[in-house]
Amino acid sequence: MTEPVDWSEAEPAAAERAPAVTPADAADAARLVAFGLQPKLLPARDQEYADLLRRYREDPPFARLADAVATGLGLIVLEVSARAGMAVTAAEDSVFAVRMGDYARRAATDSADRFLHGLAHLAVAALAFPRPEDLADDGYIGRVTVNGVDGFVRQACRRLEERAAEQGENTDPVSDAPGLESAWRIWVRRSATGATKDARRLPGSTTGIVAKAVAFLTDSGFLQRTGDDHGGTYRTTARYQLQVRDLAGSAALTELLELGVVPVTDGTPTLLPAEDTDDLDLVADAGLPFHSA
Repeated sequence: MTEPVDWSEAEPAAAERAPAVTPADAADAARLVAFGLQPKLLPARDQEYADLLRRYREDPPFARLADAVATGLGLIVLEVSARAGMAVTAAEDSVFAVRMGDYARRAATDSADRFLHGLAHLAVAALAFPRPEDLADDGYIGRVTVNGVDGFVRQACRRLEERAAEQGENTDPVSDAPGLESAWRIWVRRSATGATKDARRLPGSTTGIVAKAVAFLTDSGFLQRTGDDHGGTYRTTARYQLQVRDLAGSAALTELLELGVVPVTDGTPTLLPAEDTDDLDLVADAGLPFHSA
């Protein structure tokens, strides 16, 4: 005859293994995700944010709950740390993914101009982190300037033009074709600053386009403005490094980096590596827009 099973001791043990999620836990998890959606907010400047980050690291069930909240909102958690806070990016179908689309629509109505704005963002990423080891180093800080980005793109355009000429390709402007081969044709025909008598930067000029791109990245917590030299100087944040890591496998960014153009900060002609150089060892005092400090 089978003896009855006494569940009185098993039930408390199960409860200890899987504590019930309380409304307060759910509220704290959602609060942490809300902090992550404020890209300019640093944990060091908000005690509640820092406390929730600590709980995330020390309490695995709470971490899973916060991750679930983020997933439910269409967010991808890139990193949770003291340096980056809760760094999230929006999935394509997330309601939070509309911000970049809004930016593109505000930036330009012409399809060619929208293409140039996209190229500007691509160039900032390539210029800020030109080597794989830069992206891998959490302590690395990239530095860019508006004029430097424009100079970098124009040097890349010259390289692409040379490549097209060598391959005997048609050099007529093509504004609706994807890829860098059509982008350079549009960029090089655009004025760098505009046609005003005092050389003021016009929104439709290439430096105007770059300026709008870096202003958007600054507002989004990806860059920090550090000065006004060379059209505006900026440094990267931990969040931007994480975003560019996510972008690093894109074909367009890879193609831009493989052109082998060494970036500059002031828009003057770039220095190129020697023909027999296998890597990008940089010339000392070359005015490059990044450092490892």
